[in-house]
Amino acid sequence: MKQEIHPDYHEVTVICACGETFKTGSTSQNDIVKVDICNKCHPFYTGKHKVIDVSGRVDRFKKRYNLD
Repeated sequence: MKQEIHPDYHEVTVICACGETFKTGSTSQNDIVKVDICNKCHPFYTGKHKVIDVSGRVDRFKKRYNLD
């Protein structure tokens, strides 16, 4: 491998908007990385994920196949 062409890979602290912090490896020049969402506050991982049916596709499907 060629010398001195790879970025510096070091440990950084990630801080989420919800207050959760954890450490990970990164090539970022900063020692702190701020993110808007993490696995502690993301709706998919917390079980608060909602399926929104704005166009009525689910109702039409149920009606078409008599699933009511």
